[in-house]
Amino acid sequence: MPEPRWFRVLRVVGLTLLTLFTLVPLYVMVTSALKPLGDVRDRFQWFPDHLTFEPFVDMWSTIDLADYFLNSAIVALGAALVSLTLAILAAYAVSRYRFRGRNGFRIVVLSTQMFPGILFLLPLYLIYATIGRYTGIELYGSQLGLIVTYLTFSLPFAIWMMVGYFDTIPRDLDEAALIDGASPIGALWRVVLPAARPGIAAVGIYAFMTAWGETLFASIMTDSDSRTLAVGLREYSTETSVYWNEVMAASLVVSIPVVIGFLALQRYLAQGLTAGAVK
Repeated sequence: MPEPRWFRVLRVVGLTLLTLFTLVPLYVMVTSALKPLGDVRDRFQWFPDHLTFEPFVDMWSTIDLADYFLNSAIVALGAALVSLTLAILAAYAVSRYRFRGRNGFRIVVLSTQMFPGILFLLPLYLIYATIGRYTGIELYGSQLGLIVTYLTFSLPFAIWMMVGYFDTIPRDLDEAALIDGASPIGALWRVVLPAARPGIAAVGIYAFMTAWGETLFASIMTDSDSRTLAVGLREYSTETSVYWNEVMAASLVVSIPVVIGFLALQRYLAQGLTAGAVK
């Protein structure tokens, strides 16, 4: 049945508006990053008179951007890897084995997504302070503490997603591997995980992006040595001035890892999210 003409026109108009809604702020961001600071503070021009790459050079010396970049990379990669490892093991057990409390575990994991993250801020702060006082392990103000903090967000969702994806993989694959002499972990590693690559990519990207751009917990749980990009970018604003061109330049640079990861894994991401949502 052919589409009505009004529907095609409406679709084109809707997609055009969505495209403009996305590209116009990005264009303003790029042009502001290529302007001298005086031009950014002056009246806005859609077509700048002067273009310069100095903000992309100066942004590294105005603040300790390289250190913040390294902290964010360590925290985001650590949170993603730990979330993936724990989620794969937990989800495989829930998907493949029947044990007492299995359904209760799934309900508890899903129910954690009902609460806003800010509710955990004060309890986590008190827990970290208590652990540091009695054990000497300083989680507050450390990269390890921030990784553990982000696990409270990403791990429950990761487990739920991986359970849904493992349920779509036939159990016959596991049984065939066990008959051939593989252990349960061997069957998981050699048979199930290769078939679950889309789900793993989806969970990994989600965990990485959650840790990379989070601001609230990073502003409370870090100090000057463990500060991440989401918090460090505020230092471009001083009591007397705001370096808008360097803020825009730094924002473009720090978005590159997420964009590259998403583009590289987008085909797996779509398959993983679809499979997890269906189950």
